[in-house]
Amino acid sequence: MTLRQIQRFSSKQLLALNWWHPGGEHADCDAVICDGAVRSGKTMCMGISFIGWATAAFRGCSFALCGKTVTSLRRNVVTPLLPLLRELGFICTEKRSQSLIEIEYGGRRNRFYLFGGKDEGSAALIQGMTLGGVLLDEVALMPRSFVEQAIARCSLESSKLWFNCNPEYPAHWFHTEWICRAAEKNCLYLHFRMEDNPSLSPAMLERYKKLYSGAFYARFVEGRWSAAEGLVYPMFSAEKHVFDDPPAVCEAYWISCDYGTVNPASFGLWGLAGGRWHRLREYYWDSRKCGEQRTDEEHYAALEALAGAYPLRGVICDPSAASFLECIRRHGRFTAIPANNDVLYGIRRVADALQENRLAIHRDCADCLREFSLYRWEPGGGKDAPRKENDHAMDDLRYFVTTALRGESTGGLFATVRRGGG
Repeated sequence: MTLRQIQRFSSKQLLALNWWHPGGEHADCDAVICDGAVRSGKTMCMGISFIGWATAAFRGCSFALCGKTVTSLRRNVVTPLLPLLRELGFICTEKRSQSLIEIEYGGRRNRFYLFGGKDEGSAALIQGMTLGGVLLDEVALMPRSFVEQAIARCSLESSKLWFNCNPEYPAHWFHTEWICRAAEKNCLYLHFRMEDNPSLSPAMLERYKKLYSGAFYARFVEGRWSAAEGLVYPMFSAEKHVFDDPPAVCEAYWISCDYGTVNPASFGLWGLAGGRWHRLREYYWDSRKCGEQRTDEEHYAALEALAGAYPLRGVICDPSAASFLECIRRHGRFTAIPANNDVLYGIRRVADALQENRLAIHRDCADCLREFSLYRWEPGGGKDAPRKENDHAMDDLRYFVTTALRGESTGGLFATVRRGGG
């Protein structure tokens, strides 16, 4: 998006852009928190405002731009932000090998370092720096240790903190420690809804509202910190997602595997036809129910039978199943691919694909259909976690979606949450 495409800003967006201006009502605040719905324009406004404030308040100083990963930070913040800054007259010099952007305006130059806060070990990356301020994009996806280390680095006089996120569950540490205590911490708290983004037409607003259900609707459309309850995939419908007659020919084929010896093993054969991925057949072996454990070689024989003569692109497998991955590679017929095992990310991707009607399950895939009706969130709302039961076909489904459908989503949860919903 260019500045010429931005017709106007909403009052909330203007406040996010200008809150720090000297003499303003909120200029003495130490931090700003912008949370709420996806596609509400908060990420763009936060980015422009952060750079503008840093340039006005400091010269020759260091700042941090943080995301869950540097890759997601570039995609969500840096790539859309730099063209807008250049239109405003800023000189932006990106040094990718150093994860650094030097930004200059009116003879004032500052350094902006890029950091990823993906796990507990990430805190060491930012340790030891002295910063004038930090912007944490999607802060609710980062570990608390990283966020607190980044905050501790902002030791210069007049430094400020900038937080941006979509809601998670109500007991999330950022919600309880920062949003609920915003006044105590001298933070300006701005809560965004989709309607706060005037660039979204009524038709687009309705489209986004139809993409979500359950806790995802509450969080990403209404912008509420809502507990995930009940079924993990309430949008799954037998009428919409179950088919009887398989496509005659598919454009591509995959098999996804959740491997188990004591626990059930679940494999699914997938084919792409008419823009939808069809679960054509499955293999499900529950050793407790059957009274017999199977070896890697026996599971591999079942894998070959499931694949038949189909030209598979690969076998996507539980990344913890090292011996089975090695067994597949040793036989040399299939490419074995360890799956992405980020559970919540995978659930969001599956929900996205179901809502967009891009997945279909054959009626004979009885165990997958059974688990759809039983796969539920842990009660209590203390954290987002599915129950560790009736989840083996759900796991192989999740592995399939996060690997085979990577980058294919057209505008649902994946596009808004993982690419930046602002």
